[in-house]
Amino acid sequence: MDDEQASGDAPAEARIAAARGSRNDHTRRHNLSALLTAVHYGGPLTRAQLTRDTGLNRSTIGGLVAELAELGLVLEDAAAETGAVGRPSLIVRPRTDVVALALHPDVDALELGAVAIDGTVLARRRASLEVPPTPADTVAFAWEAAREVAAELGGARVVGIGAAVPGLVDADGATVVDAPHLGWRDVVLGDALGDALGIPATVGNDANMGLRAEWSFGAAKGVDTVVYLNGSASGIGGAALVGGRMLRGGRGYGGEFGHMMIRSDGERCSCGRSGCLETEVNAPRLDAAAHDATALDGYAETLAAAIANLECAFDPDAVLLAGYLGALFDVRRSLVTERVKALAFRPDVEDVVIARAALGGNRLLIGAAERAFAPLLQDPAGIPLVSLA
Repeated sequence: MDDEQASGDAPAEARIAAARGSRNDHTRRHNLSALLTAVHYGGPLTRAQLTRDTGLNRSTIGGLVAELAELGLVLEDAAAETGAVGRPSLIVRPRTDVVALALHPDVDALELGAVAIDGTVLARRRASLEVPPTPADTVAFAWEAAREVAAELGGARVVGIGAAVPGLVDADGATVVDAPHLGWRDVVLGDALGDALGIPATVGNDANMGLRAEWSFGAAKGVDTVVYLNGSASGIGGAALVGGRMLRGGRGYGGEFGHMMIRSDGERCSCGRSGCLETEVNAPRLDAAAHDATALDGYAETLAAAIANLECAFDPDAVLLAGYLGALFDVRRSLVTERVKALAFRPDVEDVVIARAALGGNRLLIGAAERAFAPLLQDPAGIPLVSLA
């Protein structure tokens, strides 16, 4: 299964479904998944909260928590003293020594992080580059950085590695079909990483992973129809969550919002067309216009037009802006918001939240790790963990 399919191809549906257990013995694995998923997304929870959230009875919850603890996936300890009379509640929390590795190759850097199952980035390594990395460079960096991270973290256990790539990724979750900024075509990165590191490896589009992270732990948490735009050194990436399901398209290439045509007479884009959003609003142009209010207003108008088009297409409850698009929004928030209202088709567009993504530089690492964690969340008792030591 690919990243969205591994958690049901529907992040919201996966979170809700996994939070409802079954009392039948033959569904034990499903119930283990329900508990681990609840703790993963909800943070430390009491047994009482788990009982409420899953619909399972207290004794069933107790047995499942004990099994997850025996598997080395959760810890249970007493809550902090509250002054209340009686025994303190027991808190179930994910173990932070259960990690996924997360890799992000970009045109100017390679980065690898170790992310705990609670979404915390525990360690990271970054190498700045003068030229875009080759696939071989990327695998070699991942191998070396993984060993450095292993030494730093000691006895951490890893479930696998996820890679967030700025380009089109096949639905097989392994093949980078086309990453034009990197110069990669038909690169089976997943297999190369898995062979080199000896752990399961999966690959996805970086914008999809950015939105996945924000939905799991950031500004999109609890919102199931979201449009996401990120501006980076590789251009503008886009993703959409529609009714709780990640937009993928027929072959996995949906969400390339950076290549929406904004101007028919615009500059030529790396994709071969002219006037794409990412050629009209990009980092070099924004840097050059940093002290030019008129130029910044123009770029903000262009961004607002793009958001209004996406609003017509997806009817989102929220639009998240990350990277340099988030920075542009910060300095032209009122202009962007008012222009979206003026251009939008939706009559109650004032209800649409336009906001900056919340997870900053951790976003892609957390999103890539989410993809690697998906099989473990689906089957806690069936996925082996490998020592990083």
